[in-house]
Amino acid sequence: MHKNVLITGGAGFIGSHLVHHFVRAYPQYQIINYDALTYAGNLENLSEVESAPNYRFVKGDVLDRELLQQVFKEHDITHVIHLAAESHVDRSIHDPLQFITTNVLGTVTLLQVARESWKSPEDHCFYHISTDEVFGSLGEEGFFTETTPYDPRSPYSASKASSDHFVRAFHHTYGLPVMVSNCSNNYGPYQFPEKLIPLMIRNIQLERPLPVYGDGTNVRDWLWVGDHIEAIDEIFHRGRIGETYNIGGHHEMRNIDLVRMLCLIMDELLDREPGTSAKLITYVKDRPGHDARYAIDPLKLMTELGWKPRVHPKEGLRRTAAWYLDNQDWLERVTSGAYQAYYERHYGG
Repeated sequence: MHKNVLITGGAGFIGSHLVHHFVRAYPQYQIINYDALTYAGNLENLSEVESAPNYRFVKGDVLDRELLQQVFKEHDITHVIHLAAESHVDRSIHDPLQFITTNVLGTVTLLQVARESWKSPEDHCFYHISTDEVFGSLGEEGFFTETTPYDPRSPYSASKASSDHFVRAFHHTYGLPVMVSNCSNNYGPYQFPEKLIPLMIRNIQLERPLPVYGDGTNVRDWLWVGDHIEAIDEIFHRGRIGETYNIGGHHEMRNIDLVRMLCLIMDELLDREPGTSAKLITYVKDRPGHDARYAIDPLKLMTELGWKPRVHPKEGLRRTAAWYLDNQDWLERVTSGAYQAYYERHYGG
């Protein structure tokens, strides 16, 4: 079936991987990438598909109701995959209002436009991409499931929890066809270098300190971005309307163990003596309200849709580190803000 799919945040980390996949895997679909191009959005991530006949880019904010209405009408949007969000916990601690504005009000604006545009629920879907952080923090045992009560601990996770609730409220109140997925920590190419893994790769390369919060024992479940994209594809095409699916990598690691593994990989890739990079590890004051452990049980997704994570962190970290080392120009441009010049050159400012 032909679909006109609006992907919000398609110039970001996960979004650009998703746009790449959908443009190439589904040439019969029209893919409209809607992104505000904030600091973490970069159209260079999509240079390989920007000329594809089934791809369009629209620069826009999810708060711009008038522009969204125009896009829905002009492109006859039939489906939405909503990724656009402020996503960095540290930034949310410093500026919570920005997260409320984008993640909550932006999502509600998009929901309202979809509701107004779709006169019947048939052949439509609003798929909302969320995070495992909405569930709060786990002890040493147990996993987040789709029925785990929400218990957000940071402004970021609180804003995402609120957006999740609004998506479900629009389904129950107005009959809007929706699906939600909550994923664990993603990693891979194109991730903005404020996040843990690309930050460590960059600092190791430059022989700078490797800041680790607290004692480094906080545990995260790591999900290769390509595995996440496959899960989104399965849910988008075969998931049940009104349902939530948890997407986890089944690869829990303490932060300090992840950093040490990355140090060994980087020592090898940079032809340094083993143990050289680990000497750069520096423990810093813990983040306020730092959740102790996240771990997702993706059994529902695996059972219903047959998905499973394929890439182990040891392999995924090596791929990621090699990509950043091979793409120094990209890294310099995104950290300097030069991607704005790329946009102006290709899209007229």
